[in-house]
Formats: sequence, structure tokens, C-alpha cells
Amino acid sequence: MDSVVSELEGTLLKNIDVFSYFMLVSFEASGLIRFVLLLILWPVIRFLDIIGMEDVSLKLMIFVAVAGIHKSEIESVSRAVLPKFYMDDLDMEAWKIFSSYDKRVVVTKMPRVMVERFVKEHLRADEVIGSELVFNRFGLAAGFVQSDSITTVSGRVAKVLNNEVPTLGMARLSTTTSSNHSFYKLCKEQMQPPFRTSQKYNDSQLLRPHPVIFHDGRLVKRPTPFTSLLIILWIPIGVILAIIRLTLGAILPFWAIPHMSRLFGGKVIVKGKPPLPPSAGGSGVLFVCTHRTLMDPVVLSSVLKRKIPAVTYSISRLSEILSPIPTVRLTRMRNVDAERIKYELSQGDLVVCPEGTTCREPFLLRFSALFAELTDRIVPVAMNYRVGFFHATTARGWKGLDPVFFFMNPRPVYEVTFLNQLPVEATCSSGKSPHDVANYVQRILAATLGFECTNFTRKDKYRILAGNDGIVSCTSLVDQAMKVVSTFKPCLP
Repeated sequence: MDSVVSELEGTLLKNIDVFSYFMLVSFEASGLIRFVLLLILWPVIRFLDIIGMEDVSLKLMIFVAVAGIHKSEIESVSRAVLPKFYMDDLDMEAWKIFSSYDKRVVVTKMPRVMVERFVKEHLRADEVIGSELVFNRFGLAAGFVQSDSITTVSGRVAKVLNNEVPTLGMARLSTTTSSNHSFYKLCKEQMQPPFRTSQKYNDSQLLRPHPVIFHDGRLVKRPTPFTSLLIILWIPIGVILAIIRLTLGAILPFWAIPHMSRLFGGKVIVKGKPPLPPSAGGSGVLFVCTHRTLMDPVVLSSVLKRKIPAVTYSISRLSEILSPIPTVRLTRMRNVDAERIKYELSQGDLVVCPEGTTCREPFLLRFSALFAELTDRIVPVAMNYRVGFFHATTARGWKGLDPVFFFMNPRPVYEVTFLNQLPVEATCSSGKSPHDVANYVQRILAATLGFECTNFTRKDKYRILAGNDGIVSCTSLVDQAMKVVSTFKPCLP
């Protein structure tokens, strides 16, 4: 059996510097104070690297980033936050070579817990060899690593491969003298970046890494030292700016919001032609939107210059209080919710996001078919947004701060694309099933945005990111997460 052993940093990942990943753990698992402390120590860490004391600088980063943090928090960040940033830094040429072997082993200088989920679930590796964190009996990280976990890499590789010599070793030349890469010279063949694949692959033959569809955390960009400094300096300004924006949104009439938002850095791009308001006594239009943030219905109302009620599934009470538009909270009881939506439509227009939860990546989750049963006046609306510093959605954190984080961004941009109202032959009136209508709407919205359809649901998202289905605790996160990834598939035809 052909086998490959590859280092992660600087090989499978383009960047050899791991500082930004420890900054992510500091921010997402602990908070701003630890984030600032680690950034302050960056000159010391960099100096230790320059004088050849990489092991000392690595231990310093590990101690500051994880000391005192509970094991479950570190695992949560490793599961929900880090994979997105690893994937963005993936060297696809190295991945093509790595994935072509039968047995795949990854060696990392980071603690194993920080990379195992990504490497096994997305890069399809069989084993991960990295340092092991020390935890006390309360599950808190001591900030140290087990000494034998960084001194016996070649022995651990041999054990994983049943003492067989690896076929190929992949590592960066400048780091092969490190004890963490003692496996390299034991391999039959060695490769160093830059990688060039000699074999040509077509799309049907190429094995691809599993995509990162769900991810959590507030930071949009990987926190390099310079980016981290910008974030820290911006936060006080961003908080003040968010308060001003939220206050103006609450007191200004809707016709004035688009004009005022431009003065404070916001921008809304509108494409397509929105429908006219419903006539007196007529039933309203159901706007079916993609779900990017909690701001989707609010932005839609500001574009239409009138307050349109929004159907909500599970948002915080604070978000409802801050909302400048009426909200209609569903009960999760199908008959009750159907009657409630029908009543609201009889009073006028209504907004619904049938995905049931937000998704940051260019994917659409499965649409609930309930909306298709209740009306034929359906107008699909493709919503998308761009932010610079902070994400406006969370599965692990406090959802009530989602609008605040959105408005803390220097220049938040929303794109609203109105599609034509569905023709009668595309609705349930023509005999189509509600699922067919929902899938059709999902496909045309995905095509408009350049996104990909999936069959994932709200429960799948929370099983991956938060370890539950959004309602009750799940018993085996790993098993269910693996099941979700393995069943990735496009939407139904």
C-alpha cells in the first residue's frame, strides 16, 4: 500500500506561520483580553523564531492561547472555526499529490486537537501526528504539551504505518531539520514545495477535499499580526458606529434609511424590479429570501420603503426588540404556523427565509416546503452581503449581538436581487408538489447568486457547529458530523 506523510504547515497549507491560528483560538475560545495579550507578545515570538528557537516560541504561543481554557471550548473552536481558515490556505497542488496515495498521514507542529477535525474530515487523512495538550482533572488546559508528543515523531509515524517505510514524504526544506520532521529522510521519496503534479486529472477523476459549508466565529479575516492590530484599534470605533447606526434605524422613517446609511459607510445594491405594494383588500406577496444574516428582512423592507413583517424561527428576544419591522415567531407546530402565515398574508406582504438558519458560505440549505403550500404569489429574492471584520451570525455565541457585529463593520454591503414572481405553472396551483416548488425556488436563487444547492438543514448546521440540533443535545457529535459530511449532495432535481 502506497503511503504519504506530509507536514501541514508550509506544505499542505501555504503559510508556515501558525501564529494567526493561535490568535483565532484566543479570540473565539477566550475573548479580547487574551487576543490582545498574544498580539503584544508577537515581537517576542518573532524574535525567538529568528534566532532559531522555534520550539520555545511555539510553546509560548500554546501557553498564552490555551492556558485555563476548557477542553470543550478548544474542541469547539477546532470544529467550528479553524477549518474555514485552513481551507482558505490550502495548497491545491500539494493536496492533489497527497490525496493520490492510499494511506495518508499528516504531521503538524500545532496541538493535534486544533487540526484533527479538519485534516480527517476535509483532507481525508487517516492519521494526524501532533503535540498533545495537558489538561487537569477539571478539563482545563494547563498550557503545556506532553514532552513525548513532540520528540518521537518518526517513531509515531512508524507505528501508524506498522513499521513500513513511507512511500513519499512532503515537507518544506527550511523546516526539515526540526525534530517534528524527523520522518522526512526515512521516506523512499521526498518532495518539497513548490509542488507540481505530473499526472493530469480531469474533473471526474480528481478527488476533492470536502468543502467547508458551515463555520462559526466572529472574525472574517485570518488574524495575522497586522490584521489583528487593525481589529483591536477598530473595535472602539466600531461599537460607537454600531450604536449610531442602530439608533438611526430605529427612529428614522424607512424611506430615509438608504440615504442615511450611505453617510455612515453602508451600501445596498438593488437589482431587478420589486413588485408594487398590495392593493387594498388583496392578499400580500410572499417574499422568499436566501438567509445570510438576521438583517435580510430589514434590508428588504428598507429597499421597499415599507415595513414588511418577517417570519422568524429562532431568534433572540433582544433581536426582536431591536428589530425595526414586525416579526412573526413560529411555533414549530406545522398547522399553527401555516394558519399564522396565511393570516399575515391576508393582511399584506410577508418575508420568509425557508432555509430556517443562516449560512455564510456560497451554499443554500434545503428549503422548507411550507411556504409553497400557502400561496401562489411568490417572489424569490436573492440576498447576499459583504463585511470586512466581523461576521453577523453565530451558532455558538450570543445571537442577540448579531446586529451589533454587523453594524460594527466599516463598510457593510448588502446585495438584493428581485426575481420575477413565479408563474402559475411553477406553483402548487398547477399540480406541482410543495417540495418541487421549494426545490425550484432554491435552484433559481442559487443560480442567481452563483451558489450551490445542498440538502443540509438547520439541524445539520447546529450538529456541526454547536454539538446539538438547535433544540436538544445530540449524543454523538462526531458520528453525526461525519454522517452529515458524507451525505453532502446537490439539491434534488
